[in-house]
Amino acid sequence: MIRWLAPLLLIAAAPAGLEQQIAADLATASPGTRFGLVVATEDGREIVALLPDQRFVPASNTKLFTTAALFDSGLDVDAPDTATGASVRLDPRPGRPPDVVLTGRGDARLSSAADCAVDCLATLADAVAARTGTVGDVIGDDSWFPDERWSPGMSWNNMPTASGTGISALTIDGNEAQVTVTPGKPPMVAGDGYYRFDNRVVNGAVTALDYERAPGGDVVRLTGTVAAARVQKLGVDDPAHFAAWHLRRLLVARGVRVAGTVQARHRPLDAGDNPVRRGSLPAARPPELAALARLSPPPLLDTATMTNKVSQNVYAELLLRRVGRVRGTGSIADGQAVVRAMLSKAGVPRTAYDFADGSGMSNYNRVSPRGTVAFLRWAAAQPWGVRWRATLPVSGEGTLRRRFLTGPLAGRIAAKTGTLNATNALAGYIRAKSGRTLVFAAYANDVPDDAGATRAVDAALERIAAAN
Repeated sequence: MIRWLAPLLLIAAAPAGLEQQIAADLATASPGTRFGLVVATEDGREIVALLPDQRFVPASNTKLFTTAALFDSGLDVDAPDTATGASVRLDPRPGRPPDVVLTGRGDARLSSAADCAVDCLATLADAVAARTGTVGDVIGDDSWFPDERWSPGMSWNNMPTASGTGISALTIDGNEAQVTVTPGKPPMVAGDGYYRFDNRVVNGAVTALDYERAPGGDVVRLTGTVAAARVQKLGVDDPAHFAAWHLRRLLVARGVRVAGTVQARHRPLDAGDNPVRRGSLPAARPPELAALARLSPPPLLDTATMTNKVSQNVYAELLLRRVGRVRGTGSIADGQAVVRAMLSKAGVPRTAYDFADGSGMSNYNRVSPRGTVAFLRWAAAQPWGVRWRATLPVSGEGTLRRRFLTGPLAGRIAAKTGTLNATNALAGYIRAKSGRTLVFAAYANDVPDDAGATRAVDAALERIAAAN
């Protein structure tokens, strides 16, 4: 056996030759990579156990637990999610035009796109324009959830990116702004107007762009080279302000005069937590008046499916807060309490996990391979298990679109991926050569220089599937 893995790998029901081959597969990853791997039958008999009870950063494997908690919460995932639909109203102000208040309740799908057909901000803009030709301030209200835009343990350097955008009960366009960079003399940078740009891009043989933005700032510095037009997605610090800004733009396009400014209204997590935000208002507000219009978002099943298929971080975080509203206020802690209750029912030891968010962007998250496999076995046996499993990517689809296209697992795997700094993860279900279903969790942490360990993990899983 390969010496570095010899003390760590236990294969309970496999020949010694297979043990050595799996060790060799994993040894192709960069030296220093720490692997955890458990593969078990549906009845819980472990075939492979490598560091089964050590804890690993799961990255987006976290979404497995978040989406399962949604299915287990009792919420109706099939009906249009009217409880979370964004609404708009007019708040009268003495001696001045009424303010427009756009209120969010955790809808992940609100869109400002010109070709929007469902859950469209334009519908709310039309309702305002039909009622009045002049308004005061345009206010985005996300106080349905506490103001927790980033979870503990998320790397600050991700904040300017679409992966690290802020989370809010008032979400629009995935809380992503866009910028298009085009080669020219000089290269051109064009956005939608929400951000200002410090353009330091030069023409080059390849497109290799970098960008940075100070937290809370509205100036994005772009550097690097551009050879062909590139659309870059940017994170947004204050999604409620971003949504109100989009509404103002749509109102103006409809001939409504906006006499005031764009504002955001937040609810601090507690009385002592009221950070100053750009253009924000105090949490206290007048009694809510009747809405002019309210949207009906797509079913939560659609949101959960997209969350897992393409690993959508914002959707996952909103689902965590959504289940947290079932018996709480919609805080991160409320959502985590639901996840913990689910894992307790599943019989997963409390020492096998810790979660700080719902998406996996937090470096504080930890799971053990054995704990994940126990959870996956339990979830598959639930009344909602088959439908939940259908939200996972399969080979050639979503985040597995370039993996398992040929070989023993082509068309025979449904699993959630995970990628973060120095981390690769994959967990789910495979159909082995014999036709039986195997449940697995594979984690690679401490991957040097972001080299990636997916090929090593994939090779090991293919070998196990072919041998069983």
